[in-house]
Amino acid sequence: MSHSALAHQTVEPVDGAAADVGAAGLDPAANTSSGRPEIVTQHESVAKRALDMVLAGGGLLVSAPVWLVLAAAVKLEDGGPVFYGQERVGRGGRCFKSWKFRSMRPRESNEGPLLQANLEEHRITRIGRLMRATALDEMPQLWNIFVGDMSFVGPRAILPEEVVGGGEGTVSVTEVEGYSERYSIRPGLTGLSQVTLARDATHRHKFRVDCLYVRRRTFWLDVKLIAQSVWVSLRGAWPGIGKG
Repeated sequence: MSHSALAHQTVEPVDGAAADVGAAGLDPAANTSSGRPEIVTQHESVAKRALDMVLAGGGLLVSAPVWLVLAAAVKLEDGGPVFYGQERVGRGGRCFKSWKFRSMRPRESNEGPLLQANLEEHRITRIGRLMRATALDEMPQLWNIFVGDMSFVGPRAILPEEVVGGGEGTVSVTEVEGYSERYSIRPGLTGLSQVTLARDATHRHKFRVDCLYVRRRTFWLDVKLIAQSVWVSLRGAWPGIGKG
């Protein structure tokens, strides 16, 4: 889909998204019915990238001791590799290798199509549960941000082969409305949908909120979402964690 076509899509939050993004300080009703995204200036784009590089570079230096502790804990639990690299879809549909601390035991070859991971899945390790609850498993993505594969704030990076369940089986995530528009920018370590929605929210719901962010993003909204993400990580209270 071309950028001109994307620019004329309308995005209307559904399934309670209005209340979710309103709580994050973003008015979901503003400029969503005109069929045209707000203009993000070049100055804001440069400022966003500068913020990413400064925070990622500083984070890599400051968090080095934490990396050592987590690496030892992951290795000691089952002797497997410390890091887990996975192909993800980035800006413009370009794939890149996303890195995390490994939080799951190796995937069995006969498990079938990839579905969104559930926190209670049996393959998650004990240290993996702790890291996921605090988002520490995603700390290696600071490197992805520093080199420009990702941003601190943006839509979640999707697996190229990711599928979603439906009443008549499974379909590719690329068929969900909003998939293309959300990849007009870099995927993020955190984002509007990650902060405001539960992990088990539908892809359609998440993509609508992601598209709202794409159209309404500002430097100061990014700063606010980063601060909120740090707060919920310290509390271990990401939306949806611990819910059945």
